[in-house]
Amino acid sequence: MPELPEVETVKRTLNQLIVGKHIERVTVNLPRIIQRPDDIQQFAFMLEQHTIQGVERRGKFLRILLDGLVLVSHLRMEGRYGVYRAEEPVEKHTHVIFHFTDGTELRYKDVRQFGTMHLFATGEEFQHPPLAKLGFEPLDPDFTADKFKAIIRTKKTKIKAVLLNQAYIVGIGNIYVDEALFRAGLHPERIAHTLSEAELDRLHQAIVDTLTEAVEAGGSSIKSYVNGQGEMGMFQQRLKIYGRKDEPCHSCGKPVHKTVVGGRGTHYCPSCQPLGTVAVSAGKMKRKR
Repeated sequence: MPELPEVETVKRTLNQLIVGKHIERVTVNLPRIIQRPDDIQQFAFMLEQHTIQGVERRGKFLRILLDGLVLVSHLRMEGRYGVYRAEEPVEKHTHVIFHFTDGTELRYKDVRQFGTMHLFATGEEFQHPPLAKLGFEPLDPDFTADKFKAIIRTKKTKIKAVLLNQAYIVGIGNIYVDEALFRAGLHPERIAHTLSEAELDRLHQAIVDTLTEAVEAGGSSIKSYVNGQGEMGMFQQRLKIYGRKDEPCHSCGKPVHKTVVGGRGTHYCPSCQPLGTVAVSAGKMKRKR
């Protein structure tokens, strides 16, 4: 957390707040956040006197575009950005501050301290980690059902593990995998290559619909996620399965189960997502003969 919808929301918010601002200097209070270059003084010096041109997203990563440079930022568990007046008190766990010439500051706060920043010359960011070798963007037009099927058909692991693998499809984290699988009526432990054409079509559409709706709602405010203006996302109010252990399923009324798949807590409805049946839709199943 945050996942694709949350990072997309932060991207859109920062585009409203920081584009056109000129960096006067940079303060780094926690050196390990800076992964490239490995010298924080060089990092700060390289950013001085540059202007922010825009903010884009690749998977769960933010790409802050400057004139000649790209800052790749990963929020990880609880990283967040906020724009403040320079005279406002700096909150605890604020690790990086971008001081702008107009008297405002972009501050990066991270209680868990897992976030990272990599600085590249423009165009080099896709040739090196962490952006090299990432998979399809699920909200891009290029993410077609046929391309999705080509990925899944060759995988002999559990479908949830495949969907979480960023080398295949980027940005779908634990929350939205559970939600998409529920919409598609698929058990998270189904072996990927056993899914039928119809099941793959349903799952592809469920992924796109789930992420699109989550972006429109500003993401899900699970734990402490807020966007760049301190506002919470609202998609958590629409979650059908994630975080609802022992609560009644919205489709059939039976208790939601929780297990572990690929090391991640996994929510599903045994009735609507049975392991040994083919689902027509969540809550309406047709048994194999």
